[in-house]
Formats: sequence, structure tokens, C-alpha cells
Amino acid sequence: MNNKVLIWSIVVALGGFLFGFDTAVISGAEKAIQTLWGLSSIEHGFTVSIALIGTVIGAMLGGIPSDKLGRKTTLFWIAIIYLVSSLGSALATDWYVFIFFRFLGGLGVGTSSVAAPMYISEISPAKSRGRLVGLFQFNVVFGILIAYFSNYFMQDMGPNAWRWMLGVQAIPSLIFLLAILAVPESPRWLILKKGKVDEAKAILDLIDKETSQETLNAILATNDQPKGQLFSAKYKTPVKLAVLFAIFNQVSGINAIIYYSPRIFEMTGLGPKSAFLSSAGIGLVNFIFTLLAINIIDRFGRRTLMFIGSVGVIVTLGLVARAFFIQDFTGVPIFLFVYIAFFGFSQGAVIWVFISEIFPSEVRASGQALGSFTHWFMAAIIAFSFPVIADYFGGGATFSFFALMMVLQLLFVWRMMPETKGTSLEQVEKTLVIH
Repeated sequence: MNNKVLIWSIVVALGGFLFGFDTAVISGAEKAIQTLWGLSSIEHGFTVSIALIGTVIGAMLGGIPSDKLGRKTTLFWIAIIYLVSSLGSALATDWYVFIFFRFLGGLGVGTSSVAAPMYISEISPAKSRGRLVGLFQFNVVFGILIAYFSNYFMQDMGPNAWRWMLGVQAIPSLIFLLAILAVPESPRWLILKKGKVDEAKAILDLIDKETSQETLNAILATNDQPKGQLFSAKYKTPVKLAVLFAIFNQVSGINAIIYYSPRIFEMTGLGPKSAFLSSAGIGLVNFIFTLLAINIIDRFGRRTLMFIGSVGVIVTLGLVARAFFIQDFTGVPIFLFVYIAFFGFSQGAVIWVFISEIFPSEVRASGQALGSFTHWFMAAIIAFSFPVIADYFGGGATFSFFALMMVLQLLFVWRMMPETKGTSLEQVEKTLVIH
């Protein structure tokens, strides 16, 4: 693998680290914030989900700057948003200021889930694209892991421990801001949006001198195809695949478990310290199995990982639901760890790779934005409603619903999901797009 491409991918994937850290860090701060500002259950749910609301909006609009300003410039502004948000949230003087800066951080998360995987997919050789785009998701779960451990070690720092939990994110944000200056622009964006063929060719030469002319010719050939709107009949297959994949990713219950893991573990009888440590364990398992998945995704393919993972999450969610129904929580921490393992090995590792591959270049930014928006819209609904639904219907019914949705996902993988491993972006377009 070209070292330059690997380094650029690692730098851009730092956006994923901040994405994961920002997403999970609230799990350690949410109770202290509720107590500090005397929040009602509705206000508390809004506080936890406000970043997700920002994420939904950032995902929905993230394709616009990615197309207008370029992938690199968009990533630079994302880094600034992360930096300002982390400092603002940590220093917030009242609930309204806190809400604003958490919302701002959500905008950064949503936009990075559009721009970063898209950038990496556009600079990656076909044979290693899954692994390189997978670095983004690897960094997401690494960020979640570090957030959990950071929260665990900072929980005894007094009444303002939550401020330190949130403020420490400023350090990786600054590193990302400086590092992103060293990566080049996406050659596909330079050709298709700016017509800068020579500049793009120079970058393609850096990526792979032997195949650069062939890749350039393929990009130029797709540029000559008649263009259409994202929601035209021409692109109906990739649109359907992206929306369904994103919905299934969230109705697995993953973000309910990530956001509320200390609370879920306390529901099963663990004390607060043990609950925090168990949450860190979830982050570690997610990290290990996502790392495993991105190392084999280009060898075994996206569908194989999804088949294995779908079966695993169905079984484990069913076991958690049964534990709540019979009120015997003995094995629940283990079931949740195994659930996270199967999720990280499949959906967690595959989603951003798959969505970044299935749209043709002319609508890739808007298609990635659609997939990301759907993902985060569903995440916001589940994060906001989980405490209310779990209180009203009970854990058994809630986790049974998640298990049923995963049965439907298994059918989706079997009947609808194509394999994209080892295929150039232009070849994927020929397969999925109606010309």
C-alpha cells in the first residue's frame, strides 16, 4: 500500500476519532449535568440528543460544502468546529450555552461522517479501499473507547469532573486541525467539480504512478455520462441501499447502548463505578472487533461480514430481552459485550465503507449526505426515545424490538445487498446505476 495514501487516510480518519469521542463522552457527563441544572426527564433527553440533532443537520447539509469548497477545506472547517465545541461545552455557564456548543459539535460530527469517508474512498486503490475507509470507523470506535476510559479516570475529579471530560477533546481537535493542512485535495473532486485535470493527475501519480493514467481516463469517462439528480430513477438502487443500510444500523440499538451504557448496567444491578468500567469494556470490545473487521473486509467482503454480524446481534439481543423479561440479569454484561463484538465486526465496520462506494462521483457527496442523514436521524430518534420507551414498555420489549429489526436486516443482506470488494468506484457505478 502506498505510504502517502495511508498517511492521508490516517489524518482524515482523525475526524472519525473526534466523531467517536464527541458521541460517547456525554455518557459520563449526563448525570452530573442533569443534577447541576435540575433538568426534567424531557430536558435531560434533549440534552443528550442535542448533539445528535446537530449531527442530523450536519449530515443533511454536509454534501454542500464538500462539493462547493472541496473535501479538504470542509474537513479543515470541521476541525475548527470540534475545537470550538469542546472548549465551549466545557466552559458553559448555563444550560443554554451548553446546549449551543453541544449542537455545534454535532454539526461537526454529521459533516465529518459525509466528508471523511468520501475523501478516503476517492483517494484509495480498489484493492485496499475497504481497509482504508474502514480506518474512519476504526477511529470512531477508538474515540468511543478513549472517551469511556477518559470518563472513568476523570469521574473523581470533583463536581466539575464533567467539564474536564468534555474539554479534553480540544487536544485531538487541534492536532486534526494542523494535520489536515498536509493532505491534498481529492483528485476526483478536482476533475468533476473544478475541471483541474493536470492538478488531479499529479495527485493520482502520487497515489499510484502505474495506474494513474488509467484511473484518470475512467474518471473522465464517467464525467462524460449524462448527469441526473440524486432522487432520479437513474440512482434509485444506490439511494435505496444507502437508506436501508443506515436505518438498520441504528435500529440495532447501538447508540442507545453507547449513550446510556452506564445507566443500562446500573439497571442490571451494577454499582456506578462498575457500570462506568463495564462501559469502558464495551468500548474496548468494539475497538478490537472493528480492528479485526477492517483487516479482513477486503479479503472476505462486505456481505460476508454482514451475514455473520446480523446472526450474532439477533441472538445476543434476544438473550438481553429474555433477561429483562425474567428479571435475571446475571449474563447481561456478557451478552452486551458479545453484541458489541458482532456489531463492530459487521455493521460498525461496513457502513461508511459501503455507503462511500455505491454512489457515482457526480452525486457522491449528496448520496453520502443522504446515507449519513438517515443514519443520524434514526440515531437521534432512538437516543431521545430510549429512556422513555424503556421506562414505559420495559427492557424486554425494547430489546425484542431491536432483535426483530435485525432479522429484517439479515433478509436485506441476503436479498438486496451487493458485494463491492476489489471493485473500482467507476465499476461499482456501472453495476448499480441505470445509464
